[in-house]
Amino acid sequence: VQLQASGGGLVQTGGSLRLSCVDSKRTFSNNAVGWFRQAPGKEREFVATIAWRGGDTYYADSVKGRFTISRDNAKNTVYLQMDELKPEDTAVYYCAVSRSSSATSRASQYRYWGQGTLVTVSS
Repeated sequence: VQLQASGGGLVQTGGSLRLSCVDSKRTFSNNAVGWFRQAPGKEREFVATIAWRGGDTYYADSVKGRFTISRDNAKNTVYLQMDELKPEDTAVYYCAVSRSSSATSRASQYRYWGQGTLVTVSS
């Protein structure tokens, strides 16, 4: 598995970004995929996850109603649509592939991690 996250950038409060996570080795279609983030000086935290079938999704309370995770298994890509962005969403965002097909928020269940993409939300 080789994950490539992209789509980060600088956006104003209230703006939107869409992150993409591509599996160039084309092997994650049977596994859940998650997004995590790490802000400067803070621990990594769970953001969202989607089961391999795409039907089950879970979100951190802090992003629920603003972020949407989706996947296109034919393209080996998972997306994170982020709307109504806030300064506290500023972080490096990482995608990761789970060991199983079930969606989970536990970072320990994720086997492969991408390199991260930086999201900066200005006030």
